[in-house]
This record gives sequence, structure tokens and C-alpha cells, in this order.
Amino acid sequence: MRFPPTAISLLVSTYNWPRALELVLGSVRRQRTLPHEVVIADDGSGEETRAVIERETRSFPVPIQHVWHEDTGFRLAAIRNKAIAAARGEYIVQIDGDILLHPHFFEGHAQFAQRGAWAQGSRALLGRDCTARLMAGDECPLGVFTNDLNGRPNAFYAPWITPFVRGPRDGMKRIRGAHMAFWRDDLVRVNGYDEEIEGWGREDSELATRLINAGVRRRNIKFSAVAYHLWHQPANFDNVERNHERLVRTREQQLTRAARGLDHYLPSSTTSAL
Repeated sequence: MRFPPTAISLLVSTYNWPRALELVLGSVRRQRTLPHEVVIADDGSGEETRAVIERETRSFPVPIQHVWHEDTGFRLAAIRNKAIAAARGEYIVQIDGDILLHPHFFEGHAQFAQRGAWAQGSRALLGRDCTARLMAGDECPLGVFTNDLNGRPNAFYAPWITPFVRGPRDGMKRIRGAHMAFWRDDLVRVNGYDEEIEGWGREDSELATRLINAGVRRRNIKFSAVAYHLWHQPANFDNVERNHERLVRTREQQLTRAARGLDHYLPSSTTSAL
């Protein structure tokens, strides 16, 4: 049964790309329906990012929390856990710090949030030229007719189609941590992200697998919460093989909780109730 969340926290992960973060926050400002708060999960950015966040916070229409830890390498799982622990909303919409939001983005999430389910979002991929123009402060109107765009169907806003969208038969395929959403108590139940996963890749798929193992269904919200992904160079894949081994173990052993995860950032009263 669908129960629209009363408070949505937007979790934005970032690392040393302050101009992209500015664009993301600008797209939040233009929302028809605002989230309850923005929680920035900062994987060790420098002072330029901190300055952007402090400047935005002074006039932003909702509270911004800046959750930061020291830069000791790619530790996205850990900083997301810290941000989840800090979030005050009952529903957490998670995006990367290079994802721009359609003005009806949060309306779509609120409309299709459903207890017992987590949501997999999609995103259209902006090309190098459009991204460069946006980064320079120039115009590049975003929408289904944007010229420099890949994955064009993902830019189509048509929420009436969403209930009929079928995802992959294997609900553990095509997981994209750049745009997902969860009920906070479901994340607490599976102990959030597995912090044994460091470096790029598979932390999102491993979390989704444990949620599914725990009985939390996948829902796809294509066409309702439209998002646009800024172009950037490919990530460093050095750790992906090791991380994939952890994902395979989670699938084969039907694991539901991370051994090292969210619980060590939460009050003991929260975890003892599980």
C-alpha cells in the first residue's frame, strides 16, 4: 500500500567537484515541491566545496547538512552511511553530486513511494558540450529535446506511464546508485552500506541485493522523477573486481545485513530495537 512520505531527505554525494554541486543545488531550488532537507555526503572534499555549501546554506529554501570525513581514498559507502544516520526524513532520495533534477522530481518520488519497496530511478546522460555550457554558466535547456543527450527516453516526464513500467526480470540488475530512494527504516534494518566496499563500484548493487534478500521489493520510477547526469571522465575501476566478489558473496549467502555498516553511526537505542 502506498503511504506518501511526510518528510523526504535528499542525500547528495560529492567529492571535489564544487561547480557540479552548485548546479545540483540550483536544480533543487527550482523544485515545485521541495524536500525536507538536503544532506551532502562529502567524501573528503577541500575548502572550495565547503565554501560553496556555506554560501548556498545562507539562502537555501530548506536546511542543508554537510556531512564530511577526511579524504583517505574512495569511501562512498562510509560517507553515505554517515549521511543516512544524520538524515531526519523518513524517506531518503539518493543522488550523486552530478545529477540535475527535473522541476517535478520530488513530486514523482512522493507519488510512487511505497512501504516495503525501494525505488530505482533513471537518468538521461548529458553530453560533453551541454555539460561544458552548464559548467560555464551558459544556457543548455534540459528536456527530452535537448540536442546533446544520451538515453533520451529517460528525459521524458510522463508519470501516468510509471505504473506500467517493467524493470529487469532480475531485480538485482541495472542498479544505479546515482539515483535511488529508500525508506530510512529499511536502510537501518539491513545496516546500510557495506563499508568493506571501498573504491568505485558495486556498493549500490550490494545494498540493493541485501534489501531484496530482506523482502524489500524493487520499484522502478522511470518517467516520474526525471534526472540528468552531467558528463565526466570514466571512474577509476581499480577495486571493482574485489568489490564484485563481495556482491557475489551477498547473493550466494542471501545476506541481509552489512557486518560493518550504518549501525556504528546510530544511537544504540536505534540498533538494539532491530
